[in-house]
Amino acid sequence: GYRVSLQGNFFGRNDTYVTFPEYNPREHIKLDPPMDIHSNATASKCQIWWSVWNVPWYLAEILQYELQYKEYSMSWEVALNKTVSSSLPQVEIEATELRSGIAYAARVRWKVSENENSYHSQWSEWSQTTVFQRADVPKVSEKILNTKTLQYLFIPLSFGILLYLFWSCKLSSRREKASPASTFPRQLLSFSHSIVCTRGILR
Repeated sequence: GYRVSLQGNFFGRNDTYVTFPEYNPREHIKLDPPMDIHSNATASKCQIWWSVWNVPWYLAEILQYELQYKEYSMSWEVALNKTVSSSLPQVEIEATELRSGIAYAARVRWKVSENENSYHSQWSEWSQTTVFQRADVPKVSEKILNTKTLQYLFIPLSFGILLYLFWSCKLSSRREKASPASTFPRQLLSFSHSIVCTRGILR
């Protein structure tokens, strides 16, 4: 540890005041705020990540993070806080937590994990903000999808109709051949032929 004292001229006298009899820098850490915060929003979630390059290497893996986000037009006083459970400098927000068509702003801060015994720190200041908006499926794509679906259905449907008409015509022609009106001339011709044969035998 260190002994921290304050020396100066007070009321015309040079005095030394002991501020901290035993000061350990590891227990009084305040980091600079996170930098390079970015976001990428899709229809299902929003990913937010930031850089840890401005943190000493021996602290980078023992940090804990807190995310704060809000609607862009609202005050930070009504913002939502999200504790990041992972030690990685990134977090995801589910799309169900975001309103469609609304822009959001987010920021993050960090400190040494409370589970760490070797170092102790307070929260850093908040980072700069990143702005994002949940991505929705465009209506144009839905129309294209519906058009393609109709095209795929039209081909087998047309084929089925043509097949039905073909078999209907074929069955109709068979019925016409089997009708009495069409078989009567044949029966009459057969009957006349039998009469001629009978006459020939009698002769």
